[in-house]
Amino acid sequence: MPNHSRVTRRLGLKAALAAAVTAPLSSTALSASSASAGERPARRRLQAMSFNLRFASTTEPNSWAVRRPVMRELLRQEAPHVIGTQEGVFSQLLDIDSDLGPHYDWVGTGRLHGSSDESMAIFYDSRRVRPTAYDHFWLSDTPNTIGSNTWGAAFARMVTWVRFRDLADGGREFYVLNTHFDHVSQYARERSASLIAQRIAGFDRALPVVVTGDFNVAAHKNTVYDTLLGAGLVDTWDSAPERSALYATFHGYKPLTPNGDRIDWILSTPGVTAHRAAINTFSDGGQFPSDHLPVQAFLSLG
Repeated sequence: MPNHSRVTRRLGLKAALAAAVTAPLSSTALSASSASAGERPARRRLQAMSFNLRFASTTEPNSWAVRRPVMRELLRQEAPHVIGTQEGVFSQLLDIDSDLGPHYDWVGTGRLHGSSDESMAIFYDSRRVRPTAYDHFWLSDTPNTIGSNTWGAAFARMVTWVRFRDLADGGREFYVLNTHFDHVSQYARERSASLIAQRIAGFDRALPVVVTGDFNVAAHKNTVYDTLLGAGLVDTWDSAPERSALYATFHGYKPLTPNGDRIDWILSTPGVTAHRAAINTFSDGGQFPSDHLPVQAFLSLG
């Protein structure tokens, strides 16, 4: 059974679930007059983002105090419906929650199940989606043991997943699974990929799945990627007919690398259609919001 403990801005998840409805947000959001028969209009596409936030730090340059206004501007400008984040610590997540505004909420807990450690928090726009279930598991031989690390990773690594109801798509339900693989151990990354594939296979197979994460290996260049695609997942960057320019998604506050490695991915089950994929290079006066670039996908769930 899902473990319903979490760190979040509000404790009212039960109230939120009780308020979840299958009615559309508005007639405008559901208008199909501009689309051909059977085609979902662009405004109904689900906007997903994966973003390694770079944990909040007071160290200059690139302290959180300096980066936060740039992060706020980027997120408000893009307004994703679902954001899978990595590395966020509790105070930082509260800042982002405040900056996103009252229509957003989030699900997450620290890697050691406390507020002081990094989280795999999933933010969501409650006007568009509502959670119906969620849980966390750890990337180890004992995935239900909080903070467990049996594969030699540098840190305990974990997954947060949420089952959502899409209020603008007739109440269609789908899963979002968010993670951050270890940066040191290839063995831990390989085992992590296998465990995630196993867990996804245990979800309701009638429902779409979207996977967001920092996988710490390059797409197309590692067995971790091969394992996840071999389990039936699709790389939305490859499947989208429209893409932004390609840059390495980790830049470390150095000049961007055109045609570099994508270590941050948005994957999905095959029934999900990716219309557009993007690597967002937003900065303000040379200041980036993180040492990673966020990746985005504009999706139809089926």
